[in-house]
Amino acid sequence: MKNVTLRQLKVFEAVASHLSFSRAAQELHLTQPAVSMQVQALVEQAGVALFEQIGKKIFLTAAGEELLRHARRIAQQLREADEAMAAIRGVRGGRLNIGVVSTAKYIAPRLLVAFRDLHPEAELRLGVENRETVVRQLAENEIDLAIMGVPPKDFETVAEIFSEHPHVIVAAPDHPLAAARRIAPEALAAELFLIRESGSGTRAAMERFFGERNVELAKTLELASNETIKQAVMAGMGLSFLSGHSISLELSVGRVVTLDVVGTPVIRHWHIVHRSQKELLPMAAAFLDFVRAEAPRLIADQSPAWHSTATTRPVRQKKK
Repeated sequence: MKNVTLRQLKVFEAVASHLSFSRAAQELHLTQPAVSMQVQALVEQAGVALFEQIGKKIFLTAAGEELLRHARRIAQQLREADEAMAAIRGVRGGRLNIGVVSTAKYIAPRLLVAFRDLHPEAELRLGVENRETVVRQLAENEIDLAIMGVPPKDFETVAEIFSEHPHVIVAAPDHPLAAARRIAPEALAAELFLIRESGSGTRAAMERFFGERNVELAKTLELASNETIKQAVMAGMGLSFLSGHSISLELSVGRVVTLDVVGTPVIRHWHIVHRSQKELLPMAAAFLDFVRAEAPRLIADQSPAWHSTATTRPVRQKKK
């Protein structure tokens, strides 16, 4: 594929991302025939089909998925080269790609707003995804930094703790246990628990909490997002184990209550993570320094009373 052009890769990435030639054409401000021509030229270079059509829908082939990974990596490396050259020239500004797990969407915007106040020239991109996607983006160098609970262990990273992350058990205000004190975890075994999908960090923390106490939940209902779970809890459908950051608003207006369960809140930690071999460009390094210095205070300011006001000293950790 020595004659492949960057333009062909850019067009291919757009089509692969949208799984649509027409949407890719709109994004790139090209005609659909022009997009098709670029993709066909790339297919000829690859010598293998990159897309397959079933009915009216197109899908990536195994070769297409592999090429997409390389195309994204090349695009990221070109972006980093551009920013490195700008830094050498003394040009202000720079782009910053941050990936956060879905629960972190309750804290990340506050951090970015405060950071942009200090760096108005920064071009910021925030992606909110499930943990599996953020880990993949980190592994494939598609993002500069990630905010998550537990750093990945499948490849080497540098992870720094920057804040506590409390988890609590929540219920509707009229739940029979709402006013109870010092509730034993085993007393909740018969309750219906509304839980996140398998692989979620919140679900893993809940399973660890009850597993360490030999409590087996009799009834669970898996829901796709924290927002859906909160609505179900408010409707009185059941209890849930949730991030304290995700329910600040609902607590403040009395739509949910936290149960006084022995052993809660469960304190986990937020980490900011990057690949160990990644050379952080100036804007990414500036954001990392900002998180170390300011994030504990900013997060504590918007957190309910259970959150410790003491800051957690960042600890550099290498994971393999």
